[in-house]
Amino acid sequence: MTLTAINLTPRIGTEIRASRETLLGGAEAAEIRRLLEDRGIIAFRELNFDGEQQVAFAKTLGEVIPQGEKGIYKVTLDKKENMQADYLRGAFYWHIDGSTDDTPTRASLLSARKLAPVGGHTEFANTYAAYDALPEDEKKYLDQIKVVHTIEAVQSLVYPDPTPEQREGWSRYKPKTHPLVWKHQSGRKSLVLGSTASHVEGMDLKDGRALLFRLEQWATQPQFVYQHQWKLGDLVIWDNTGTMHRVTPYDFDSGRMMHRTTLVGEERLM
Repeated sequence: MTLTAINLTPRIGTEIRASRETLLGGAEAAEIRRLLEDRGIIAFRELNFDGEQQVAFAKTLGEVIPQGEKGIYKVTLDKKENMQADYLRGAFYWHIDGSTDDTPTRASLLSARKLAPVGGHTEFANTYAAYDALPEDEKKYLDQIKVVHTIEAVQSLVYPDPTPEQREGWSRYKPKTHPLVWKHQSGRKSLVLGSTASHVEGMDLKDGRALLFRLEQWATQPQFVYQHQWKLGDLVIWDNTGTMHRVTPYDFDSGRMMHRTTLVGEERLM
């Protein structure tokens, strides 16, 4: 084997050390995918891929979504670089990507291009491990619950007093109902939570939101979380089907710039 894997915490996160040539060649792609599903997060320190190399590496792992410029989507709050900057402020809250889609994205690769002087770290929570650690009787109860996800739920956290134009924009994204527990083809199960979770289907609104809040607090306990403190050139891959993520606060005017490449979802949420 031409790569070295070092676990970063007991339950989530592995650092891989390998040459660029090894990663781009794709011979270790199956092992990287295995580690990604098992550990949730894979980090490569100061790999310094350029955009073309990042996309080429991503293609060894799955099908790339044609976002942004040739597969590179700029994650920044600078409106001159990304017209969706206001929407991206929702990333400060725990979430999974594509939670209002039938098939959430498989995984994303994120690289650091410019860092904020303070903050701007990315935290990941292993929702496989969080589910596994629940009592058996609670698992049986949660397995039957369905949750409605909306864009409005997360954006209203960022903009608690929205304009009519903002509400109209949010309404373009239709609500999506998903099981609270994702029953994966592998046989494993993970919790589907995060800031897009609006309410529990068929449950009193207050009680449903209390349940979702309690489970998010459970899933984001320190034993389930890895915080990546970025260095320029770092690359991180996260399994979007088995983790939540968020960015820690930083100065909106810092110019922080990350490049994201995203893999097409491979498994409907069932």
